[in-house]
Amino acid sequence: MQTYTSSESDVVQGIVIESELNPLPQEHLKSVPVNELDPDAVAQRYDPEVISAYYRGRLFQVVGRTITIFWTFIVFLLSLWWDRQTGRIDKNQGKRAIQLREILTRLGPAYIKVGQALSTRPDLVPPLYLEELTQLQDQLPPFPNEIAFQFIEEELGDRPDQIYAELSEQPLAAASLGQVYKGKLKSGETVAVKVQRPGLAQRITLDIYILRQLALWATQTFKRIRSDLVGIMDEFGARIFEEMDYTQEGRNAERFAQLYGHLPDIYVPRIYWQYTQRRVLTMEWITGTKLTQLQEIRAQGIDAGYLVDVGVQCSLRQLLEHGFFHADPHPGNLLATPDGKLAYLDFGMMSEVQPPQRYGLIEAVVHLVNRDFESLAQDYVNLEFLSPETDLTPIVPAFANVFNDALGGSVAEINIKSITDQLSAIMYEFPFRVPAYYALIIRSLVTLEGIAINVDPNFKVLSKAYPYVAKRLLTDPAPQLRASLQDLLFKDGGFRWNRLENLLRNARDSSDYDINRVLDQTVEFLFSERGAFIRENLADEIVKGLDTAGRNAIDQMKQQLWEFAGLSTPASASPIPSEAPTPTTLDHVARIIDLLRETPGFDPLRFVPLVPRILAKPETHQLGQQIVGGLAQRVAARMIRELLLRDQAAQPALSPPTSLPRSLPAAR
Repeated sequence: MQTYTSSESDVVQGIVIESELNPLPQEHLKSVPVNELDPDAVAQRYDPEVISAYYRGRLFQVVGRTITIFWTFIVFLLSLWWDRQTGRIDKNQGKRAIQLREILTRLGPAYIKVGQALSTRPDLVPPLYLEELTQLQDQLPPFPNEIAFQFIEEELGDRPDQIYAELSEQPLAAASLGQVYKGKLKSGETVAVKVQRPGLAQRITLDIYILRQLALWATQTFKRIRSDLVGIMDEFGARIFEEMDYTQEGRNAERFAQLYGHLPDIYVPRIYWQYTQRRVLTMEWITGTKLTQLQEIRAQGIDAGYLVDVGVQCSLRQLLEHGFFHADPHPGNLLATPDGKLAYLDFGMMSEVQPPQRYGLIEAVVHLVNRDFESLAQDYVNLEFLSPETDLTPIVPAFANVFNDALGGSVAEINIKSITDQLSAIMYEFPFRVPAYYALIIRSLVTLEGIAINVDPNFKVLSKAYPYVAKRLLTDPAPQLRASLQDLLFKDGGFRWNRLENLLRNARDSSDYDINRVLDQTVEFLFSERGAFIRENLADEIVKGLDTAGRNAIDQMKQQLWEFAGLSTPASASPIPSEAPTPTTLDHVARIIDLLRETPGFDPLRFVPLVPRILAKPETHQLGQQIVGGLAQRVAARMIRELLLRDQAAQPALSPPTSLPRSLPAAR
């Protein structure tokens, strides 16, 4: 709990700012005047109230920095405008690209992050700009070795030459928050030593404060802005403050390795805790090539397209399975190793997606691919883009118009940029608001997609994601996904076999798809209390299929008997039309059986131990009774119908004939 007043001499009460491994002394933070509070202490943990209290009495510092930022960009935009007016856009493009890189570098880490994100988008940024912005990933100007070595001594308690057996004379890479040296431990391991930039906390804290104030002003001034801009800035601020604590980055790396290090061809470097503190991180040295350096990767005989697919599959599990995801996957943090693995680096900026959002995203992908726009609109409510009170009636046709008209034949062929472009108009027209948790998800996806497009210009994110989503729908026992699967397969009392075929066909393309697990979970779910609705629909489908097969067999037998006797087929022996869906039921079942047989890992012997379990369940007996009862009801209804038709045909025509239906509705 924090309490503040507007006076510069007032005391910040009850501020608790700590690091898990290096808690600051409480007496250092209690009763500290706002104007004397150490900026490094303020930056230990992101707290917008503490930051606001600190800068509220530093008006000149805030205004000076704001003017610097705005003036810098105004001058750059005027230069672009003048190039356009004088027809020198193409001629000066290289010069302007260098200027933009230098501007972002001068403005500091918060703006360098923006440049890093843009450097992965060849579909948005011209090639010359792309080439310059790429340098922001790990080719920024370094700071002096003397300062770096001083930080190492302060953090680790001894001079670098006493701690490391070797340490490069100059940093091999310099990024937004720190620079990296190559070293060797006295035990022989080759390591990367990352040292934080000086004055980092003060610059980032001031910039985050200014950006948050601008977001607050824009939200209050422009009523058309419904997105939670302040929340988005707080989310970004919290993540970048965590990134400034290298002990937190080390913990993130170990958690990432635990969750995803077992995936095929994913590699996560080891953290050396004995040589890691808040401003110094020592980790395993990784030799590798950026995914965007295609010629170098191919020269090593490595398939860059395969590694992109590995990264996409890993990202799907980050976002949709465990929720702990890498929020800064730019090319400098993704390396192709000489043995063909994808190595992740830099675990400072991580974030989490909570289970409701994870399941909501899966459902949204399913509904988008299947063009179920009514359910898609409800997904946006569940994902907090729309309030529960929102009238979805006009939004559903808007979705249909956008995706059906603009996206052609296959929704799975669109990419993230297409989705965001098409949705922007809808979000402006209707009361959408972008929740704060979604900002880093989009940043991560857009960055990863930019890398993928650089490797494969025809890359489509949904076509890569849907096999995994299909696998999750078929194998995940979570109630939310079971309900989503039920909604997907059943509609208006009918079973949509084509959807099931599509799910099975896509799921088998997922790398860790276990068909036998699907069969086990299907049986368990089908004969559980939650599967009652599916059993009822399944019984109805079986009844219709058996009834149709039996009627067709009897009609065919009658036809053969009349032909054998050399007689013409009487009108009464002609087959009675059946319901439209029933003739295809058994065909669908046969196709699904073929799909199962073609799926890698399918073992028909796995059914053998399931049979006794299934037969012993009371639900099986109920299902059998439903099928027998349904068939008996249909036979009785058909006998009554045929007797009525025969009796009416035998009656004399006492009145003008009336047309009779050839069949009555079958009893359900």
